[in-house]
Amino acid sequence: MSDSQTGMPSEEQVFEALEEVIDPELGLDFVSLGLVYGVEIEAPDVHVTFTLTTPACPIGPQVSEQMKEFVGNLAGVRDVHPKMIFDPPWSPEMMSDDAKFALGF
Repeated sequence: MSDSQTGMPSEEQVFEALEEVIDPELGLDFVSLGLVYGVEIEAPDVHVTFTLTTPACPIGPQVSEQMKEFVGNLAGVRDVHPKMIFDPPWSPEMMSDDAKFALGF
């Protein structure tokens, strides 16, 4: 269900789109892994704040492109602005219960 006044997707729809972004090493999506720190919708743009499991992880540019692609496909979205941060640092406690179970935590 989108915001009928702006024609923009809801935050929930943006998170659903971000579930398509998969960490290639762990095989789980960024939302379940707790790597998406926040979503801000400023019609017609969407800002996504995320992190990686480690600052040395080389997939940052690939992840940003996937976020732009999947969120950018939502109705009403003109631009997607991924922002990678490392504060607070990611830890396994940030994962969903399903992700912890899948990875043996």
